[in-house]
Amino acid sequence: MDKAKLYDLIGIGAGPFNLSLAALLDEQPEIDAMFFEQKEKFEWHPGMLIEGTKLQVPFLADLVTMADPRSKYTFLNYINENERMYQFYFLQRLDIPRREYNDYCQWVAGQLASCKFGHRVTNLRHVKDNEAYFEVEVVNLATNETHAFRTKNLVLGTGSVPSVPASLQGLPEDDVFHTADFLNHQDRCKRAKSVTVVGSGQSAAEAFRELLKDQKQYGYRLDWITRSPGFDSMEESKLSLEHFSPDYVNYFYQLPQEKKDEIFPTQGLYYKGISNHTVTDIYNLLYEHSVGGEPLDVGLQVLSEVEKIEQKPNGEGYELTCRQTETDETFTHVSEVVITATGYKPLVPEFIESLASIIEWDEKGRYKVEADYRLETTEEANEIYVHSGISHTHGVGSTNLGLAIHRNKVIINHMLDRDVYKLPAKNVFQNFSAR
Repeated sequence: MDKAKLYDLIGIGAGPFNLSLAALLDEQPEIDAMFFEQKEKFEWHPGMLIEGTKLQVPFLADLVTMADPRSKYTFLNYINENERMYQFYFLQRLDIPRREYNDYCQWVAGQLASCKFGHRVTNLRHVKDNEAYFEVEVVNLATNETHAFRTKNLVLGTGSVPSVPASLQGLPEDDVFHTADFLNHQDRCKRAKSVTVVGSGQSAAEAFRELLKDQKQYGYRLDWITRSPGFDSMEESKLSLEHFSPDYVNYFYQLPQEKKDEIFPTQGLYYKGISNHTVTDIYNLLYEHSVGGEPLDVGLQVLSEVEKIEQKPNGEGYELTCRQTETDETFTHVSEVVITATGYKPLVPEFIESLASIIEWDEKGRYKVEADYRLETTEEANEIYVHSGISHTHGVGSTNLGLAIHRNKVIINHMLDRDVYKLPAKNVFQNFSAR
């Protein structure tokens, strides 16, 4: 790493979106880029890398294929380099194990000199000198040394963090934890007398399924509580999937912000529901457990919001105060372990505050974002591209892996001011805007 160099681009974070950008830029010698990630190695939701879970997009949504299928960083080349081509061929699946996607990304990251893991960005500064640039302060976590790097442009790929309601915070982490830490606490669940999952998205369903598999062996009471009307399946029909296309992103972006804020909350089942195969697995397990007329020590409770959780005296678990949202009845539920599957929220790091004066924010405190993924700024400044925290401007596909490459194609084309990658005007069969 050259601290005196003026880089073309520095990326903050090396999750799938920025890792995809780093892999594509590895084929573009015109752009000198560096990416800093505080984790010691690439890890994608490590607490939910449950054996048997699948990536929810086809393997074609790897880091590079949808921009350059000839790249050495494709998933198929990963399979080939690991001498598993025939096994994958006989698998006959478009979806792949989630653990394998994580391993594939680690394989790519290990080949990219531009990606520096174990390095935490601690501060940013926009400098107006003879040539304006960003100064990026970085701590090497192995040596605790701090260095400053200069770059013309930034790309923020800081991802998301678990979102836990205030009513579920401040309790012992061994007993009350987010699904993001599920695997780290799986043994604790097996030792418990009772376990409750709160929430009804994909992560909740996967944690519940794993616990249901082991319930008869370990003998705990198992409950699943959600405020939703039901344990709804994700909308996965082919035409519905076209909402995760550049066409829909472009349509959604041009709508007035008030209309976007009205539409987005109604689209939960496009991205927050449970995959059909997971629902099927759970139902099949429940059915198996009911064979022979044995009573099920399992509860599935819908239309119920957890309003408060309190620790019972003498270490007897936790009392959850719940409200049935349609009848407005209140009831209590006791559990030794509580798993919160309450989703994620975009991470806006503290160091962004140092650039707050040059970033345009909307009335709700969110980024204002250009169509080509640049933050709007209050004054003329170098470009800040952004991957996370843009659902309010770019819609339901903002966190979808299938659109990561499209976004990076747009960013690279903008940086080089030419069409390095083709961006077809029509990618789907349906029209979203009036013709």
